[in-house]
Amino acid sequence: MSEAGTDVGTPASESSVQDERLRLFSFTTARNRAEYLAVLRAFDHARANYAVLLHAGEVAEILDRVHGAAPAHLSTADIAALLEQLHGWGVLERSYDGARAATLAEYRNRHFVYQFSQGGYQVYRAVEDVLGGGAGDASLSRLVLPELLADLEALAAANLAGDAEQVYRRLTRLDSALSEMATRAAHFYLMLGDLVRTTDITPETFLVHKDALLAHMREFSSDLARFAPRLAEAIDAVERTGLERLLESASGADERLFRTRAERVEDWRARWSGLVHWFAADGETPSETERLREGTMTAISAVLTLLRRVTEAKRGGVSRESQLRHLAGWFANSPTEESAHALFETVFGLGRPRHLSTVHPDADIIPATRSWWEAAPVAISRTLAETGRAPSAGVPARVARNDGGQRRMRDAQLAAQRARKQAAQSLAAGGVDDRVLDEQETEVLLSLLNAALTARVPVSAQVGSAESTGSDSGVRLTLRPHTESTTVRTARGLLHLDRLAVSVQ
Repeated sequence: MSEAGTDVGTPASESSVQDERLRLFSFTTARNRAEYLAVLRAFDHARANYAVLLHAGEVAEILDRVHGAAPAHLSTADIAALLEQLHGWGVLERSYDGARAATLAEYRNRHFVYQFSQGGYQVYRAVEDVLGGGAGDASLSRLVLPELLADLEALAAANLAGDAEQVYRRLTRLDSALSEMATRAAHFYLMLGDLVRTTDITPETFLVHKDALLAHMREFSSDLARFAPRLAEAIDAVERTGLERLLESASGADERLFRTRAERVEDWRARWSGLVHWFAADGETPSETERLREGTMTAISAVLTLLRRVTEAKRGGVSRESQLRHLAGWFANSPTEESAHALFETVFGLGRPRHLSTVHPDADIIPATRSWWEAAPVAISRTLAETGRAPSAGVPARVARNDGGQRRMRDAQLAAQRARKQAAQSLAAGGVDDRVLDEQETEVLLSLLNAALTARVPVSAQVGSAESTGSDSGVRLTLRPHTESTTVRTARGLLHLDRLAVSVQ
């Protein structure tokens, strides 16, 4: 294989696999999703009767015989088109069946038969579970607790006897039972949350099921508290028989061909760790059974609180439903239409439309007498639309003063002026020859040179004092033509003046 081959582990390959799997759900959002679902239900019915391969005619027969509510307008040709589209999405697999051809013409027309693909059947079952799920299917698996205890005791005996197949079967049952218990618990509490949210709309549903619901949760909490210590002891007994021996036996009997022995051992180790975490606390971290019991007790309290609220609402007659009924009665008993309008405005806070009058920007083209229905739209201010008054500038806003910030800025300015004054005096006293000017002196010299060179003639430039008068302690710089260039050494480097001589006094 060349190096240019596709690497199945690359992110692009993983993204394409995800896209292919997500395409399996395309029939759920298609325009003819009801027809697609009816066809897939026909395949599921045939699968239950051990018939896997179907062609379009057999699908039509199943729909006519079993699904009386199926779309009646579907012909065999329509079903064939639906089957082809499902095959294109990957929900169905297609194969050629020449044995069904009775004549040469039928053989040339190519008869296709279809069956569920593996991913397509999983998607169909997921859709049916979502469509058929209801509150009646949600319950806490209370009866699985004694089965878990019996399986753990049998697992300890099998591991002690070295029966690898029995160890594998018991571990598999424990893993599946625990997964089902967690799934059913999650489903139950989701159902309970939906019931709480919809109680205001249908309180009768809650009142009908409240007794069974409370009894079910109390019995589950009691059994969980009774079996949790015994399950923890059974897990400890299993581990005393040898955990590594247990994992080796389970991985040896595991028939997953595409995993190595080491991978199977690690997989069973992770599953056993999860099972232990369910029933045995780890230090300060509570076990999952303790969390589930606390969640059940919290749910019982929430249901009792909800029951009290619903009962009080029905006894007092004050609820959302009763309020709407009273309001509807008031509307029905309004003596006049004006009183009904006044009640509507009071309850819903809606008034009559506001009539506005303003001059159109293009008054020369569109006269003021033209109706707003005929004239072009005009942008109006929000104040005019809400209050009917033209917008105004209003009261001037209060000026925000920052005295502290201004004081700090003034202090910094005075400090800079004092530093500049000292640098100017030092420059005048020491001159520019035979020494290196510091940063402040260099800044003063450059500002004086800038003022002097701007005139482009022999001239003197003066920097005033930092004092407010600026007349008694100034520094003067004079530039004169010179036969040679002069150099001034500064903190920033050498400053060369072309045929100019500089003096500071």
